[in-house]
Amino acid sequence: MKWARQLRRKGGADAAAAVMVALLVGYALVDPPGPSPSWPAWTAWPVAAVVSFPVALRRRLPRSMLAAGCAAGALTVVAGAAAAGALSVSFLPTVLVLYVVASTASAAWAVAGWAACLSAAVITILIFYAQVLPGLSPVATPSELPPHWPVEIGVIGVLLTAAWALGTAVRWKRDTTARLVRHLAEAAVGEERRRIARELHDIIGHSMSVIAVKATVANHVAEARPQEVRAALSVIEQTSRSTLTEIHRVLDLLRSDGDPQQAHVLVPGMADLPELAAQARSAGVEVDLTVRGEATPPPAVAVSVYRIVQQALTNVVTHAGPTRCSVTVDVDEREAAIEVVDDGPRHGARHGARQGRRPGHGGHGLVGMRERAKTYGGTFSAGARPDGGFRVAAHLPYDLDGRPA
Repeated sequence: MKWARQLRRKGGADAAAAVMVALLVGYALVDPPGPSPSWPAWTAWPVAAVVSFPVALRRRLPRSMLAAGCAAGALTVVAGAAAAGALSVSFLPTVLVLYVVASTASAAWAVAGWAACLSAAVITILIFYAQVLPGLSPVATPSELPPHWPVEIGVIGVLLTAAWALGTAVRWKRDTTARLVRHLAEAAVGEERRRIARELHDIIGHSMSVIAVKATVANHVAEARPQEVRAALSVIEQTSRSTLTEIHRVLDLLRSDGDPQQAHVLVPGMADLPELAAQARSAGVEVDLTVRGEATPPPAVAVSVYRIVQQALTNVVTHAGPTRCSVTVDVDEREAAIEVVDDGPRHGARHGARQGRRPGHGGHGLVGMRERAKTYGGTFSAGARPDGGFRVAAHLPYDLDGRPA
């Protein structure tokens, strides 16, 4: 009910504004700068109340109150109840309501309201000076502000135009801010989707590569070496279970922020690198893992390091295995450096396609690793080695809060 409280608070402010405007209009009718109205003096306050009433409801019924305020001001002038020399005061409530209309309604409504009110004011002021003013009793002493219709029309024209322009500017700013907020929200959603897609690609790509390799081995030695088949199935079982756990973890990220289950979601990090290397070894890759540095990187950096190593090992298993591979991770308080180097396929059968790729034009795996490095303002390189094999290197600079350095 927050909006209801805001509406009541704004309604109270509008009521107070209506009272203040009524006092101003009533004072102008009681003590005008020009000839006094022909109506009795006591009618000044009821007339001021009627003219100012639309200000109190301008936020609830802006268009209706604009029409009512303009009509009340015009009738007051034409009927001779307005103050000569201060006719613009009778349209002051119309000015306040026009601002609300211009700031909340469409541009067409704002322009139409401004044009209608200005036309009504000009016509009624001309009628007043042509028919009403000649019948009023002249003032005893000359006024500092003698009645003059061009001045009256100019004042009310400036006031109405200023209200319309200010309201239009407020509406434009509000609309621009709303569009910017929507754009930022859509960009955040798109970035989150891309991040989750990269996570799923890394998880599924790595695990399915290991499963495919072990299934191929089991299929070839099923009759000759059943013990190897059992060992391969065991690896497939463990890999598939861990993959399901990882997929559930990533999908849990799609839950709402207030979901208490997110507190129990485990995120992979540096401590999980040995298990990653063990999975690659089970797929026939001799992995030599070296982690140097006693610094503990922030969780976001640790996840990025884990994913880059995971995708690099997935490429080795898919394109070069069985082979030998060295993984080196250096972490200090300012930077995480990753290097994954393999010796290439032992029989040279499957490496040609990957060696033919140019760095920067690889598949989704290389793109994902490059994007992770770019997130931290780091560098990434991947390409064939002159003496055979493939090398992947990434540097992720960061500060202690896990943000790009």
